[in-house]
Amino acid sequence: MSYKSLKECIDDLEKNGQLIRIKEEVDPDLEMATIHLKVFEAKGKAILFEKIKGCKYQAVSNLFGTLERSKFMFRDTFDTMQELVKLRNNPIAALKHPFKYLSTGISGLKALPKKRSFSSAGFKEIKIEDLPLIKHWPRDGGAFVTLPQVYSEDIEKPGVMNSNLGMYRIQLNGNNYLLNKEIGLHYQIHRGIGVHQTKSNLAGKPLKVSIFVGGPPAHSLAAVMPLPEGISELTFAGAIGGRRFKYAYQDGYCISLDADFVITGEVYPNENKPEGPFGDHLGYYSLKHEFPLMRVHKVYAKENAIWPFTVVGRPPQEDTAFGALIHEISGSAIPKEIPGVKEIHAVDAAGVHPLLLAIGSERYTPYLKNKRPAEILTQANRILGTGQLSLAKYLFITADDKKLDCHDIEKFLTHIFERIDFKRDFHFYTKTSIDTLDYSGESINEGSKLVLAAYGDKIRTLAAKFPNYVLLGDAQFIVPGIVMMKFKDFTDHRTAKKEIKELSDELMKVDGINTIAQIVLYNDFNFGKDLLKDYLWITYTRSNPSHDVYGVDESVENKHWGCAGPMIIDARKKPFHAPELIVDAKVSEKADGLLKKYL
Repeated sequence: MSYKSLKECIDDLEKNGQLIRIKEEVDPDLEMATIHLKVFEAKGKAILFEKIKGCKYQAVSNLFGTLERSKFMFRDTFDTMQELVKLRNNPIAALKHPFKYLSTGISGLKALPKKRSFSSAGFKEIKIEDLPLIKHWPRDGGAFVTLPQVYSEDIEKPGVMNSNLGMYRIQLNGNNYLLNKEIGLHYQIHRGIGVHQTKSNLAGKPLKVSIFVGGPPAHSLAAVMPLPEGISELTFAGAIGGRRFKYAYQDGYCISLDADFVITGEVYPNENKPEGPFGDHLGYYSLKHEFPLMRVHKVYAKENAIWPFTVVGRPPQEDTAFGALIHEISGSAIPKEIPGVKEIHAVDAAGVHPLLLAIGSERYTPYLKNKRPAEILTQANRILGTGQLSLAKYLFITADDKKLDCHDIEKFLTHIFERIDFKRDFHFYTKTSIDTLDYSGESINEGSKLVLAAYGDKIRTLAAKFPNYVLLGDAQFIVPGIVMMKFKDFTDHRTAKKEIKELSDELMKVDGINTIAQIVLYNDFNFGKDLLKDYLWITYTRSNPSHDVYGVDESVENKHWGCAGPMIIDARKKPFHAPELIVDAKVSEKADGLLKKYL
């Protein structure tokens, strides 16, 4: 449906039984976020908070809480958007079937942003302190904007068609920010705004930034959509929203006329302040670090503006549904973006970037009977050099001669580990960049990567239970071939090497040890009902490949690492890891009481 505003979307959801109204006054300090987490976990409806303590505005969350609700909001444009993606992948199709794609071309006209006067939007000037200052997790450094649309332009090519619209978190208060005058702008590596700030810094000029909050849900989706360079997110917002993105310029800043709130300001070269901590989507806090400072110019709001927000934490959360929606829209683009790659799955349960599963192709030597990884190594390098896919820490890749789905995680891992050659198939990238939010590495943004490229005939049958022997310690199978073993607490990496060498020596004596492909060490976790989900989170968020991957009888030959038996991953909690996210018990109890009549 072509919503003109966020309120129009909310009214539509309520009319169709997909919204609850919280009429009681709620506290923006932890309570609103806790309510959201509980409603999301219950697969509940979107939530409208009518009364926020200390604020005159209303707020809404969980809009994108389920894939079904997301598709419902875009029901009139979803199919057209998929056709546009297909058309971009295969433009010759429009020439072969012009009438089939006629409506798609017309829809493309709605993608063009439309300039209007600033006065037509009805904005009034307010202050940062007037906004819903929502604190999400107990150790957060302050209140954050979690569904912002952060707009910047290229100073060398100004204008909306060369702009960047991204979703980068904004800290509104706390730490040593001057209230109403300064806010924090946090963005991770491989983000478009970084290119714009680099150019502004080189020119010795401040970067003008506009932060849009609210407006049609298409605008929020556009801010997280991984579009190719050179394509404006504003055009995508118009296409998926079914109406042109309306904008104006005021005091030299671009203003989204459909937004509920707008914050404008400047980011000066080399001007940073500590930002964070913030409870983030890996399930841990991202800690306090120096990030760009934005000097606030003006803050605008419409009379009955509604503040959208979300809460991130250990997946799955609302951003999981965002990811599912993006995959539905653009999944067909992967084979065109990376030739030979059929499918990629960024595993949400592992925090997205820590674990990537991929299916490629092996077409180099079809005349040889001996199957081994070749082309998929080329494709792995291409994946790790492509946009945000380059943030992957572990990449498992294979080629499929039959039908394999990398979204069926258990079957995919079984396929990999039945074929992996422990001596040949591990490829490390050391001292490289990793996700900003990942604290398993040596420092912020610094760590390593591991590609496991397995292809060929099945060489082992994976054990699903322990044979006639008992592994050291408290151990259990997660899926065939994968064992989690409770181990002593981690002290330091030097000690860890000695401990795991002793474990490896013991395992070498065990008959049939190679029916196990992976042993993961952990120390402080209680497994729930979903063993696979817990395994994915612990293993890949808490380990740095170069430091934490070992193997039974490991060796290095001509600078290539390998082992004779199963790989061992040290996924124990380490002193330098960020704290896990834990909901405040008293706030949780209060939220349970309030939600009794809503859930």
